[in-house]
Amino acid sequence: MERDYPLERVRNFGIIAHIDAGKTTTSERVLFYSGSQHDIGEVHEGDTTTDWMEQERERGITITAAAVTCFWAPTYLSDDDRQKKEQKFRFNIIDTPGHIDFTVEVKRSLRVLDGAVVVFDGVAGVEPQSETNWRYAEEAQVPRICFINKLDRTGASFERSYKSILDRLSKKAVRMQIPVGEEGKHEGVIDLLKMKAYYFEGDMGSLVVEKEIPDNLRADAERYRAELVEKIVENDEVLMNIYLEGKEKEIGLDALKVTLRKAVITNKIFPVFAGSALKNKGVQLVLDAVVDFLPSPLDIPAIKGIDPRTGEEVERHASDTEPFSALAFKLQSDPFVGQLTFFRVYSGTIESGTYLYNSTTLEKERLGRIVRLQANQREEVKKVFAGEIAAAVGLKNAKTSHTFSDEANPIILDG
Repeated sequence: MERDYPLERVRNFGIIAHIDAGKTTTSERVLFYSGSQHDIGEVHEGDTTTDWMEQERERGITITAAAVTCFWAPTYLSDDDRQKKEQKFRFNIIDTPGHIDFTVEVKRSLRVLDGAVVVFDGVAGVEPQSETNWRYAEEAQVPRICFINKLDRTGASFERSYKSILDRLSKKAVRMQIPVGEEGKHEGVIDLLKMKAYYFEGDMGSLVVEKEIPDNLRADAERYRAELVEKIVENDEVLMNIYLEGKEKEIGLDALKVTLRKAVITNKIFPVFAGSALKNKGVQLVLDAVVDFLPSPLDIPAIKGIDPRTGEEVERHASDTEPFSALAFKLQSDPFVGQLTFFRVYSGTIESGTYLYNSTTLEKERLGRIVRLQANQREEVKKVFAGEIAAAVGLKNAKTSHTFSDEANPIILDG
């Protein structure tokens, strides 16, 4: 069996937020727009997909990091191209809890992410839990993009929320968008790189419509674009020289995007986006940004671990041909199939029906079935490749943070 999506087309990311910033609603929209769901679930209706344990549905907060797989083709492609499999990206989304009681879950899920979308409440801005989760992401060196959500709410202010990110989290944040209107007048967003306005029309805002920037916002957009471009070119000597010579017009959009991608992956820039997930505004452009700016497994450094036989440090690269290594990051009881052990494969491949070597306990267990979840729907998988996330069914001795590896080439990863 061959890999169905090349590694450069895989994105493992989490959606991180303070409780009530709108993370679950944002996750729901992601699944809806990517075609994984037919009806949008609302948190206040108690039927969302990622909050799939009964306890979560009742409390309306996310307590378990379910891993959800979905697929996305960027909106800037033609309608025909968006339907082609070779244009799509596999998203493995780790749903991280935003409640203070579950920070150990957040830290653990950050361990297996390659990037994150950090969601902020457009009324409250940065909140105490946002600071805690941001600090954990800093420690784990996870590249981030920011989404200022709920801009339709009374009292919402993009600029105030953006300033709270700069003041309390990082001076490396920079506007990628500004909203068209706020509170009851929130209609869309302006992309400062492309200098176009985007509106979300049709069923559940699924039609992204490009228009010219409204006249009353053009001066702001031009000023903020200049800030954004300056921030980007600081990360590339050639572009910086062109910019300093006053030839900014010669720098193409593609060159800016390539440089911005490198800067995001190395945590030098945190781009900030705008919208309202509940009102179906802005989410698709955040998904485009996940494709354009967050890393694939190939973009992150090799994973390091210890060889239990020698105690020496060894490393594994994101490659199907290297010896198998994986980290168990989540145990979950599934009402239909029993115990699920979620794991991230860092190198090599593993097939169902084989034996799984646990290098933490030095035991082997039969790996009967592997499933991939679309939140609470299960897809049977025969083989899992490097850089992917899946769940093993019915492992008896595996615990969270255990390492699975090739028995002849054991490694223990830091869980």
